Amino acid sequence: MKKIIVLALFFLTVSFDTLQDSAFDTGEWFKFRIHYGMVTAGYATLEVKEAVKNNKKVYHAVGRGYTTGMSKWFFNVEDNYETYFDKVTGKPYQYVRKIDEGGYTKNEEGFFNQEKNTIVVKDYKNNTSQTFTTPENIQDIVSTFYYLRKHPNVDKLKVGEAIAIDMFFDQETTKFKLKYIGKEDLDSKFGVVPCMIFRPLVQAGRVFKEQESVTVWVSDDANKLPLRIKASLAIGSLKADLESFKGLSNPFTIKVTQ
Repeated sequence: MKKIIVLALFFLTVSFDTLQDSAFDTGEWFKFRIHYGMVTAGYATLEVKEAVKNNKKVYHAVGRGYTTGMSKWFFNVEDNYETYFDKVTGKPYQYVRKIDEGGYTKNEEGFFNQEKNTIVVKDYKNNTSQTFTTPENIQDIVSTFYYLRKHPNVDKLKVGEAIAIDMFFDQETTKFKLKYIGKEDLDSKFGVVPCMIFRPLVQAGRVFKEQESVTVWVSDDANKLPLRIKASLAIGSLKADLESFKGLSNPFTIKVTQ
């Protein structure tokens, strides 16, 4: 069960530098059920709020994940990820990462200076502060999700093409790549939904069977709504399915309702 919620939250960041305006807005909220087959391991939520940073209104996105039921007894997870990012450019100002994964804990905040291309990471658990150099247009793990959903070229990708961005996570910059696989009608809780399919490129080894072990289904409409994430693990497979939502900015396209 280790890192179930972290993995789910991470791969929710793969939905999609002039940004579109309509993919989401304040008030949007998602809830995902994370499960092995029929067994529910936990839940994850994502919510868009509003806050003020640098004397301007910004988006404040909050992601939470937690184990439930028997999974909680075997490996308790309580994770909180937050980001504050610009409404126009999508660039983050600050992130929050406060997690407890079976006793492994982190309590830190990162403060971006997008003009100087630096980030100050304050580790409250160890009482340290470090400054890192970053590339231009750096994103954090949660802001990535929203930044890419507004990307103007996501609908123009050809099968096999990929989107790549720089993402800061765990005190280093990672080149996050997402490959477009094609389209498919997904039988979801809400009905049959036209979807775009993507595969994030992940590191093969102890956790994942191979580099392309994760598949993501995203609604083929203006919302770019993540409906399912499937990860083939070294033992079994993990799924995160959209359980409920509210506050969408656009009509949700469903071919056949349940």
